[in-house]
Amino acid sequence: MELLLPLLLVALLVPMFLGVRRQKREAEKVASMQDNLKIGDQVITTSGLYGTVVEIDDTTVDLEIAEDVVTTWLRRAISEVRAEDTAAETADDAATDAPESAPVEESAEQTETRLTKD
Repeated sequence: MELLLPLLLVALLVPMFLGVRRQKREAEKVASMQDNLKIGDQVITTSGLYGTVVEIDDTTVDLEIAEDVVTTWLRRAISEVRAEDTAAETADDAATDAPESAPVEESAEQTETRLTKD
């Protein structure tokens, strides 16, 4: 019974300690990524906006989100840098998926047949 309290404390504190270490490691990784941004990087903001870095200051980043549309963001708002290969694959996937997922138009006769089938 005397060992129960120390055992419970260890069982509760060890996972908490490991979680804090993992969280700290992730925060350092994100801070490093934000410090190493360079012009031309394709990035995603914390709000999900995709853009390309066109100018960098100490605390802000200017992103081009469309042709001739530039917005200013805090560096802390950049959540990830997209790899060039990922951007190309996404564009290729979208191009190849488009014909398969496009809706098919049916004629008035086909609609009438489908609705009066019973």
